[in-house]
Amino acid sequence: MDETGSAENFTRMGTLGIEEEFYVVDEYGRPTSGTDELVYESDPPALLEDRLDHELFKCIIETQTPLIERPEDAREQLLSVREALVDHARRHGFGIAAAGLHPAAKWRELEHAEKPRYRAQLDRIKYPQHRNTTAGLHVHVGVDDPDKAVWIANELRWHVPLLLAVSANSPFWNGFDTGLQSARAKIFEGLPNTGMPTAFEDYDAFERYERRMIQTGSIDDRGELWFDVRPHSGHGTVEVRAPDGQPDPERVLAFVEYVHALVTDYAARYEDGESGTEIRREFLAESKWRAIRHGQSASLLTPDGTDTAPVGDLVAAECDRLDVDGLQSVFDQESGAVRQRRLRADGIEPVCEAVRIGQ
Repeated sequence: MDETGSAENFTRMGTLGIEEEFYVVDEYGRPTSGTDELVYESDPPALLEDRLDHELFKCIIETQTPLIERPEDAREQLLSVREALVDHARRHGFGIAAAGLHPAAKWRELEHAEKPRYRAQLDRIKYPQHRNTTAGLHVHVGVDDPDKAVWIANELRWHVPLLLAVSANSPFWNGFDTGLQSARAKIFEGLPNTGMPTAFEDYDAFERYERRMIQTGSIDDRGELWFDVRPHSGHGTVEVRAPDGQPDPERVLAFVEYVHALVTDYAARYEDGESGTEIRREFLAESKWRAIRHGQSASLLTPDGTDTAPVGDLVAAECDRLDVDGLQSVFDQESGAVRQRRLRADGIEPVCEAVRIGQ
């Protein structure tokens, strides 16, 4: 990975890329080391060539879709990548699961990857990274101007808590019920350079920040700025990293639809000369905390930052404003966190089964 990206990478508007982090599981649905076999010791299906990687733990694997030129092609690409991954894993005796945190994962019992990048992070960050068994969904939307991308990323910060609340799917961590709806988000915030970012004046300001972080030895490269939303200077996109991992691809597609609509809408507003919204980062962080704690039943900051409103009201307003319906469909269903807790009453096995994909 290059240390920094470039303003020259922001050339295309509206393209999509979807990254999903999954758990490699054994025959009982429990996380197990499998990325050596799946990433390094075998040839993946052609669709996954150069689009399959591992994460910090040997039980976590990441896929990236090919570049999606048209949003209507997202479904086919996502389903094809998932099917290829499940088939690849099955041929080597593994299963695949998706959640913000695997309900049976205990970090002290799981192996870390040996990749030098991750070993360096473990040495530098210590305990917060050693326990980081998180898995999320990352949505990239192409933007054709670097200053526009920064402005959009600033505006998308308000939407982070809403996306997290609706996607919350990680109540269990290290063997116990955390009382949270998305424990993944809080565990991940233990790392440096995570959570709700501050606003940046323009791309030059963001680039100076990236370079300063590298020059001071705070990060090794731009990829270690793990904020919930960021301009991606390598891909020329705005990347939203808020949602928990999801076993149901329809939920993933709903979040992709919403993020794409948001970026497209804000791009038009930027081009019309609209002023950015000024809300203190601390208020946005409070709104995110409410999403972490209460999920779909939370009340979150309103768009103007002056009041709060129930998640359901905000979802309805957003879907009406942007003419999308996936987010409402997800909200109307039982949330991932609630489902996991309901199933947990009958033991851990039904929960492990519920987060498996491609069965």
